[in-house]
Amino acid sequence: MPVEREQVALLLSKAAEDEYVLDKLVGDENAPDSVYGFHAQQATEKLLKACLSGADVDYPFTHRLVELIDLARDSNIDLPKVFEDLRDLTPFAVEFRYGVVPPDVEDEPLDKNAVRIAIQEARLWVERRNQEQFYNPASTEPEP
Repeated sequence: MPVEREQVALLLSKAAEDEYVLDKLVGDENAPDSVYGFHAQQATEKLLKACLSGADVDYPFTHRLVELIDLARDSNIDLPKVFEDLRDLTPFAVEFRYGVVPPDVEDEPLDKNAVRIAIQEARLWVERRNQEQFYNPASTEPEP
């Protein structure tokens, strides 16, 4: 298995671990948003990195989803809108996780259901894109 495919498989597997936690917590009213948001951010980050790896794009060590989204666009990867919807999860990687919340962040509850659905859509797109990339290298984008 080529290195890119191994890396993509690893990232998708690790994202699935975070998604497992999301599935367990999505209906739990007592689950803290900081915990849910952390795993949602991590899953999204790993999905973005799987997409970049599949396109043979080197990415920096970062938790900033906006930076990864911008890198994908700069690399001519036409990301679906769902990643724009998930970009606001970045603060959950560190700030909310450790209680260092920036003053401009609203204390709005996280819509766990909407986030979970968005991550599921993102995963399907990444999996489809990478499958087409690996098995049909002439194609760079999945069919709508």
